[in-house]
Parts: sequence; C-alpha cells; structure tokens
Amino acid sequence: MAKTAEPHVMPTYGRLPIALSHGKGCRVWDSEGREYLDALAGIAVNTLGHGHPKLVPALQEQVAKLIHTSNYYMAPLQEKLAAKLCELSGLDNVFFGSTGLEANEGALKIARKYGHDRGIERPEIIVYEKAFHGRSIATLSATGNPKVQAGFGPLVEGFVRVPLNDIAAIEEAARTRPNVVAVFLEVIQGEGGINGSRAEYLQALRKVCDDRQWLLMLDEVQCGIGRTGKWFAHQWAGIKPDVMPLAKGLGSGVPIGAIVCGPKAAGVLGAGNHGTTFGGNPLAMRAGIETLRIMEEDGLLANAASVGAHLRAGLQRELDGVKGIVEYRGQGLMIGIELDRPCGDLLKQACEAGLLISVTADRVVRLLPPLIMNKAEADEVVAILAPLIKKFLSS
Repeated sequence: MAKTAEPHVMPTYGRLPIALSHGKGCRVWDSEGREYLDALAGIAVNTLGHGHPKLVPALQEQVAKLIHTSNYYMAPLQEKLAAKLCELSGLDNVFFGSTGLEANEGALKIARKYGHDRGIERPEIIVYEKAFHGRSIATLSATGNPKVQAGFGPLVEGFVRVPLNDIAAIEEAARTRPNVVAVFLEVIQGEGGINGSRAEYLQALRKVCDDRQWLLMLDEVQCGIGRTGKWFAHQWAGIKPDVMPLAKGLGSGVPIGAIVCGPKAAGVLGAGNHGTTFGGNPLAMRAGIETLRIMEEDGLLANAASVGAHLRAGLQRELDGVKGIVEYRGQGLMIGIELDRPCGDLLKQACEAGLLISVTADRVVRLLPPLIMNKAEADEVVAILAPLIKKFLSS
C-alpha cells in the first residue's frame, strides 16, 4: 500500500493509503491494480454495487439531457420519484435534498414548525443515546456522541435525550416535558454500532406519539432502501412514521436526500419555509427512479434478506466460541459484530487482505455490502474476515 500525500485536502478524514480507481459489481480496484471485495458499499450508498449494467446507461442518458436546472421550474422526475416513494411507504409527499444530513436537518425544522403552529414557543424533540444524525450544528446536537460534538459548543437547545428501547423514559418525558413535539430516532443506529429498535418498542412509540399528537420521525438514512430486506426498516414493526428522512442508498452513489411525510407533517412546510439549490436535480432524481426500478426488477429486497442471513450465519459459525465476541446485531445486509475491545486496526488489516469494511463505535465491525451481493461473495467475506477477527482477539 503506497501512501499518497494530500497536502491541499483538509485533513478531516483518517484515510486508508489506497486510491480506488474503478469497480464492477461487488469488487473494486485501486490505482495499483489490486482487487478488493466491497463489503461497505460506500457506507450503505452503492445499493447496486459498481458499474451496474442497467444503471450506467440510464445515468449516461440523463447526463446528456439535463444534470441540473433549479427548483424555479416544474420537475417531472421529482414527481415520479416522489410518487414511487409514497407508494412504497404509504406516506403523502416528499421534499428532496442532496444528503442525509440535509434530510435530517429538514426533519428537525418540520418538528419545530409543527410545534410553533400548535402554539409551542420553544418546542422540544426527544432524541437518543448513541444516535447519529449528521454533522451540522443542529444534527450534531441531536446526535448522541460526545466525541463528534467536542469542540463545537454551544450546541443547539431543544433536545431531550433518552436511552433506546426504554418506553418508560418516553412516558416520563411525556409527563414532565410539556413542550415535546416529536420523537426522532434511527430504526437501526448505524454509526452508533448497529443498535436496533425493537418492534414492540416502535409500536409503543407510535401509540405514544398518536396519543400526544407528537410527530414520530424515523431516520432511515442508513437502514432504509431495502437494506434490511424491506423497503424501510420500520416496516418490520408494521407501523408508519410521520416523517422519514432518506438518503445514502436511494441514488446508488449519486448524492440524494429525501424527507417523506405522512398526513400529520405533509402540510407543515409551505412556500419559502425551506429550500435547496441542488436538491431534486434531474440527475439525482433519475438515479433514484432507476435504483428503485432495478431493485424491484432484480428482487433485491429478498436478496438482502437471504444473503444477509447467510452472511451472518457464516460469521457466527466461524467465530462460534471465540473469546472476545460480545454480540452479533443487525438485519439483512446491515450487520454489526461487537468485540470486547476497540478494533479500529481491523479496518487496515481487512483492506490489506482485500476486503473493505468499517469499524464504528470503536468496537463494532460493520458490514454494509451492496444489495446485489450473492452467497458466494458472502462466503468470501467470511473467509477473509473471520480469521482476521480471530487473530486480532487472540493477540
């Protein structure tokens, strides 16, 4: 691995010393010709892998037509993608931005405006320990990670933090915090370590929000778009949110964000309340439309469920009885393996072995492969990763 200096790039990332040049399917190659199996998908972004034969020509065609106009004009591709997202979610309307951070920031604005419209001057939003919603000042304040908040105070006020899967904490907030207007959580916390919300917890939360006229806002930026085997992770609990931020996998690599709203939230924002320059541009909309179409045509929800179960079972089989494994978590192709110690070194070790993964929350090996991954490729992931984890834990 040859390290390349980047003297003109702001040093906000601790990069691995490789430069990726091209990819095909679930594999990528670096500038020196070395091959890697991609079990990260650009952090849950490259839904269709790399160079997908159905996606590439559609995006090439769109680039030749229009890349960007502005939101001054009618946008047929926005309406087409919005209609599809509403069909899949059972919700009512959509605002398009360019990132998950934007989608979450917009959700926070919706909650505050909803509160003000109800006569609450200082509305509060319930958020969660270990949550991650972005790095703007507001989303950073909603995030539950002191490390990423450090150095950026004062944080934005108006957030009430509770532990995940503790309905008693929600009921206590309902009794003691009269200004609460919304609950905001990831159905599966990605950056926080692949921590899932239990189905019965989500169902109880839906009832509390209905009883209190709060908005239930479910951040599906990382766990949505088929990653768990359903279009959206909350669908496993049989509920619907009032506000659902999306991004990452929706554009298969083209930057896109979306806020999908149900009846309680769909009319909160009007002309002049929110906006974006790049959001909803024709290229991003075409990427979203084609991504959802290809996912349906190729049965990728079922694939995510079956290959994800196969991958997790393989890891558990190979790591059974290994001292230092704390827990396996996740669903579909969103898998976390918690170890009993910090394991950031595994990131470089896996890369050197030809596998791209992530380590999050210090001790959790995170796998987020493209949804096109097959069982043979999942077996390759196990064959590379399991020995690395065993060796790491025995050292």
